[in-house]
Amino acid sequence: MVTTINVPANQNAQQVFGNGASDAIFKVAIVGAGGINFGSPEGPWNNAQRIEQNLGQRLRVSALINPIPSETNRILDAKRDSKVAYAYDETRMFTSMTEYLDYLSRHPEEEPNAFVIGIPPDFHGSNKIGADMELQIVRQFPKAAIFIEKPISAAAVEDTFDVVRQLEQHQAIISIGYMFRYLKVVEAAKKYIQDNNLNIVCTIARYNSSYIHNSKAFWWYVSKSGGPVVEQGTHFCDLSRYFGGDVDISTVKVNRVLSSDPVGKLSALPIDEEAIPEQERVPRFTAASWKYKSGAVGILAHSIILQGTQYDTCLELQADGHYVRIVDLYGTPRLYIRSPDSDTERIVNFPDDDPYYSEFEAFIGVAEGKLPRSRILSDFEDGTKTYELTKAITNS
Repeated sequence: MVTTINVPANQNAQQVFGNGASDAIFKVAIVGAGGINFGSPEGPWNNAQRIEQNLGQRLRVSALINPIPSETNRILDAKRDSKVAYAYDETRMFTSMTEYLDYLSRHPEEEPNAFVIGIPPDFHGSNKIGADMELQIVRQFPKAAIFIEKPISAAAVEDTFDVVRQLEQHQAIISIGYMFRYLKVVEAAKKYIQDNNLNIVCTIARYNSSYIHNSKAFWWYVSKSGGPVVEQGTHFCDLSRYFGGDVDISTVKVNRVLSSDPVGKLSALPIDEEAIPEQERVPRFTAASWKYKSGAVGILAHSIILQGTQYDTCLELQADGHYVRIVDLYGTPRLYIRSPDSDTERIVNFPDDDPYYSEFEAFIGVAEGKLPRSRILSDFEDGTKTYELTKAITNS
C-alpha cells in the first residue's frame, strides 16, 4: 500500500514532517554559450532562464564570454528578440576570460555582481595556466561571487585540491551546480534521516541517460569530457556523498561495458564515433561500488542506453528498518519512505519544484549579502570531493 502526500512547492520539509525585494541592478557575466547556460533538448537545464526568473527586471548580463562569436551572436540575437531583451541589450562579447578581465582592469566600474561558468571542464578548475579560470577571477576580484557548473574540472585531482587551497586564501563566494541538493524531496529525505537519527547502511544510485540528442562532440571523448561518470553520473555520486558522507577512495571498484564489447554497440549515435580513437570512447555502462568512511557502502549504476529525451534516475537509501528512495529527479521527483511502523510506503511530492531556480535563488541571495553562506549547499572543496570520487571510478 502507498500513502501519497502532495506538498505545495513553496512548503518546506519542516512543514511536511513537523518539528521586501531590492530593485538594484544585478550584473552577471556568463561564461559559455552552450546548452547548460542557454538550454538544450536533452533536459531541463538552462542557467540563464533561472537567473532571469530570479532577478527579473534587475538583471543585466554585462558580458557573454565564448570562444566562437557566431554562437554568441546567435544567443544574443534570440535574447534581444525576446521578453528579456532588457537584460541583453548592452551585453558585451568576449572570446576569453583573459580578454574580459583585461577589459575590466580598464573599466572597473563594470565589475559584475556574479560570474556564471558553464563550459567544458577542461577549461577551468585547474591550477594550470589556460585552465585556471577561477583563480584568474579571484586574483583580480578576491570577493567575487562565482557559480560553477559541474564537473568542476578535468584536471588531475591533486591539482583541483590545490585550487581549493588557493581559493581559501580569498573571500570569494563559490557555488557548484549540484542542483539536486536543492530539491525539496532531497531536503525532506535529509530531515527524515536526521529526525529519526538514522545511520545510513547503503546508498544505491541509478542513472540511465538518453543519448541520441547528445551531439556535443567533446562529450564522447573521455579525455575532453572526463567520461560519463565525471560529466553526468557526478550528480548521483554527489547525492550519494550528501547522504553517505566522505568516501574511502581506496575502496572504489568498477566494472563497465565498453564500446568494443559486443553488447556495447549503440544503434542511434548522434556523432561519428569511428572518428574517435577506441581508447577515448565512452563506456556504455558503469557499475561502481565503494565504502564510506562510516563503514557504509555506496553503489552507482550509470548507463547511456535510453533513446528519446527523458532520463531514468533513482537514489535509494537504506538504514535499519527504513527504506528511502528518491525517483525521477530530472522529471517529477518523488520521495518514497517505508518505516518500521508499516509496510505501506508514504510518497511525498512537491509539484512544480525547480531545483535549478532554487540553487540560483540561494547563490544570488548570498552574493547580495541577504542570505548566509550556508544556503549554498556545495562549495569548491565539496565539489572537489565529488570530483575525486568520479575520477576514481573513471580511472579504476
